[in-house]
Amino acid sequence: MMKKIIVLMATAAAALLFVWEAAAQEYSLGDLYQQALKNSEKIKYAEENLFIAKTGKDKAWSLLMPRVTAYGTYNRFSEDKYNPTGILIQPYESGNWGVRIDESFSLSARELKALKIAGQIITKSEFDLDAARTDFVLAVAASYYDVMKTRKALEIAAANMERLTQYRNSVEKKFKVGELTKTALLRAEGELSGARSVYLKATNALKIARAALVRATGIEENFRLKETPLPGEDKALLESLRADALAGRADLKSYDVNKNMAEEQVGFARGAFWPNVGLFAIYNRADQDPSGATLNGESVLAGVSLTFPFFEGGLRMAELREAKARQRQAQLAYDDFRKSVDIELQAAYLDVQTQRGTLKFLEDQLAFAQDNYNAVMRQFDNGLATSLDVMDANSLLLSADNNVAEALYNYQLAHLKLKKSSGTLLHFVNMSK
Repeated sequence: MMKKIIVLMATAAAALLFVWEAAAQEYSLGDLYQQALKNSEKIKYAEENLFIAKTGKDKAWSLLMPRVTAYGTYNRFSEDKYNPTGILIQPYESGNWGVRIDESFSLSARELKALKIAGQIITKSEFDLDAARTDFVLAVAASYYDVMKTRKALEIAAANMERLTQYRNSVEKKFKVGELTKTALLRAEGELSGARSVYLKATNALKIARAALVRATGIEENFRLKETPLPGEDKALLESLRADALAGRADLKSYDVNKNMAEEQVGFARGAFWPNVGLFAIYNRADQDPSGATLNGESVLAGVSLTFPFFEGGLRMAELREAKARQRQAQLAYDDFRKSVDIELQAAYLDVQTQRGTLKFLEDQLAFAQDNYNAVMRQFDNGLATSLDVMDANSLLLSADNNVAEALYNYQLAHLKLKKSSGTLLHFVNMSK
């Protein structure tokens, strides 16, 4: 009774998935890319980093702009006061207001360096955004192929359960006429129960994989997926891919910009050793009651100042040494990451070749396993093969089925990883719209 309940539950779950997919929106892998990039919180987070970098350039521009300040004061005193000669020294009330314009800059023009660094930060943020998109696109592809793998695994489990059901029925008939023993029937029942368990696990694994894809892309839960055609054989040589990676990888470009920024930071730190020039202009107006003879009601003035800090406790030298150390760090980080990119590219290149060859051999194995199973079943029906021969043939066919499905999607994913390693994945995605 329990076996029947389990079979019914598994069948109902698979039927429900089929009904969902039949009435659902269908997505190709390219469609999923676009939906994911539009809906992902991670990508929106990276876009905000770019926006923050752009506001940083606005702040750098503000250092080059003069500052305009308006001021005003009002004073009320308890009484008028005069000196012995009768000149007013404290009015009953007085007011003062005006406008002041100030501009200060270093003779080293370090403000321009700050503006240049702010522009480099924007460029770096753009590269970081592209790198985040690349990583996210690959994650979406991995989630997509997980769904395809689990869906194929469910189909294989269903086919295996159907084969074992037919085999079990055949064994039962032979047992009733005395051609086989009870042991053979029990073995067939046991194998069928195991197949049902695998089918149930595959059903739940597909549900989990679909939920993960919904989380990654933001699409509705009720969806269907299109199969992606196998990629054509990429004949690009490793040296050509290396050149593509150096020219196209956004994360490597980000490290390069970071290295250039560190160089500019050294110049910015050196600029602190130069004097600062300050310019100002003031328009001032004053009034008082009662008005005194010496009151200057309106005045306009301008001036220039030069400041040079001779000693500040070694702060400027420490900042310069720190900037030089960060420059060395940036160069080392760039060199290290460039080597890592080369190793990653080689691994991805060899993985594609391995997966392509593996898929070819496993497809051959699947064809042999299918022919072998058919031959063994014919022999079994004619009494020329044992139950053990059938189980071995079925196990070989089941293993070959699963291996081909795994290799098929691993090869497609490996192809995308090679695109990512060579810095061409986003271009490839845009071309596949």
